[in-house]
Amino acid sequence: MTKTTAKPALTRRAALSTLAAGTAAASLPMWARYAHAQSAAPIRLGFQQHRTGIGAAYGRWYGRTVEAAVAKINAEGGINGRPVEIVAEDDGTDPKRGAEVVEKFATQHGVDVAFGPLFSHVVIGSAPRAGELKLPYFVVSEGTHVSSGMLNRYTLQPGITDVKSQVMSMAPFITGTLGKKVTMIFPDYGFGYDHRDNLAPAIEAHGGTVLEKIAIPPTETSFTRYFPRIPRDTEVLYHVMVGPAVLTFVKELGEFFGGQGPALFGFIDSLEAVAIDSPGLEFLEGSYFWEGMCRHEQPDQSEYETAYRAAVGVNERGASLADPRDVSTYGHMFGCWETLHIIKAGMEAAGYAGPQHRAALIEAVEAMDEIPEGPGHPQGAKRFNGRTHQVFGHQNISRVEGGRLNRVHRTTIEDTLYPDMVDYTQQPF
Repeated sequence: MTKTTAKPALTRRAALSTLAAGTAAASLPMWARYAHAQSAAPIRLGFQQHRTGIGAAYGRWYGRTVEAAVAKINAEGGINGRPVEIVAEDDGTDPKRGAEVVEKFATQHGVDVAFGPLFSHVVIGSAPRAGELKLPYFVVSEGTHVSSGMLNRYTLQPGITDVKSQVMSMAPFITGTLGKKVTMIFPDYGFGYDHRDNLAPAIEAHGGTVLEKIAIPPTETSFTRYFPRIPRDTEVLYHVMVGPAVLTFVKELGEFFGGQGPALFGFIDSLEAVAIDSPGLEFLEGSYFWEGMCRHEQPDQSEYETAYRAAVGVNERGASLADPRDVSTYGHMFGCWETLHIIKAGMEAAGYAGPQHRAALIEAVEAMDEIPEGPGHPQGAKRFNGRTHQVFGHQNISRVEGGRLNRVHRTTIEDTLYPDMVDYTQQPF
């Protein structure tokens, strides 16, 4: 019979206690920060990174954000007094390879948990293997596949909000400000399907109609042939595209309409890693974008975001301090920073000492609820639903004005909530 190790008793207070903790430990000498650790061995975190493939721009900046977050966490004493070590593997933004990476983390690298994938088809292809291996899998994806119940108890999304909540909170602004007849353009895979499936009911709930839904393969390199499908009476063109050809997409969109088209509402995915003032994007002036975190520094930026910008090495326009032509994926990469701080808080609440406490770690995160804004959560306060394994937070709408993204609306957390579709806590480990 296999001997099991007793799991530490968990309370909601214990699960939340380290979320709002200060950084006093950072003032201690390095030897003192790890003096009370039960083990000198590092906590090993498997980072599933989109280094290559259509997600490479995201993977590059996710990697820089992870490095900065781990440097901060280690400077403050690590996790349970143990240093954090990142083991990174490229999944090629490919679902089959993603599952292989998860397998490698568990069987070769011996990591404590895995985290990091963004593209939803990769998450969907990888999460089942994580569940089979009983490896906690913290995704940074936005897909509604977690909260829908599609995945398993070992898969959580506690650091970034999902498309369903984003779209629900955007719809009133779209119909109330821009128009009620909407055509949408989206990528032809899981992430795009979340937009397709959730936008229409959200728009209809506020008196609008989605006239056409145009799916485009994420590997497409030219888009003009799709634009004639946009109905003539479209008042709002809702666009969300991803991949290396996003600049081509928005430029061809501008050329097609010649400044005479419908109002534009885009998700910043269509311009992540692309400068908003790039030549050929002048037609975006006056258009609107959803942003998870505002790329361009806002007048009311918090002290936490100021520190975060400095830590990840970006300037006031969200570009690299080392090379202003290297524009970040600022609207998404904060999810890695916040996820790592959730892992830290969960491990400390669970008294995590090794793989025998993986279930206790998941239960500790499930016990989280209100997450305060702070150094570990610079995007803003959030609310975690332990039953659905999904976090909810504020969303931002920015308007392009003079080549800048200026925030004109910020939703409440309540705007983003929807009824539970699953209760993972009822699933056995």
